[in-house]
Amino acid sequence: MAPKHEPTAPHHSAQEALRVLETVARHSTGTTDTELTRLTGLAPERLTTLLRMLRREGYVEQAADGTYVTGQALDRLGSAQQRQEALRDKLQRTLDRLRDSVGAAVYLSRYVDGEVSVAQYADGPATPRVNEWVDFRCSAHATAVGKSLLTQLDHAARRDHLARHRMARLTSHTITSDKVLLSRLAAQPPTAPVLDLQEYAVGTVCAAVPVTAGSTVGCLALSLPVEHAHRLRRAADTLSRSAAPVLLSLTI
Repeated sequence: MAPKHEPTAPHHSAQEALRVLETVARHSTGTTDTELTRLTGLAPERLTTLLRMLRREGYVEQAADGTYVTGQALDRLGSAQQRQEALRDKLQRTLDRLRDSVGAAVYLSRYVDGEVSVAQYADGPATPRVNEWVDFRCSAHATAVGKSLLTQLDHAARRDHLARHRMARLTSHTITSDKVLLSRLAAQPPTAPVLDLQEYAVGTVCAAVPVTAGSTVGCLALSLPVEHAHRLRRAADTLSRSAAPVLLSLTI
């Protein structure tokens, strides 16, 4: 099963942020933004944006003398177990912020051992998550999450998944033809959100954007009640622009 994806804007941002973080980490006594500009090759304006994100996420701190050093979030990543727990907590705080930013329930999903898995999510009274009335593992053809994950696989892996999971009609909007679905997946631009317009559940619309780190296929998604469908594309764009911290956490 081979991932087949092109770098997205969040991917580029995460890679640049990782370059900055690695440079800061090599200077235990601190380094200035001028030095970082020279060592990373990034434009000053871009570096300022990345440093702001890294400081917000706790990976970098600015000392009293103005130099940059590694932050507590990075220092807490100790043993494998501590690292896993710290990463999960960090991701949850990031998802909570994204939920509040887009005004919708937010999900982090992965494709693990040939199956769709929702790893973490952030919802709330005003942003309820979608009712999982059909197991997400069996409904990739009808969900934004599933389709986003499938777009990141090669054609053979997509066909393998659909051969193992019958494309049931969940609503009147559900695509049940593998030929039609495979054609749409192949035509999906890598930087555009994948949408679910009441294909999984009547009354709910969803969008998903890829957050793939290395060989791990993943995505960020959001769901909204259909009466807020007019907000879907704008919320999806916000989710895409804000995905870099999630991808950075998965990369470190």
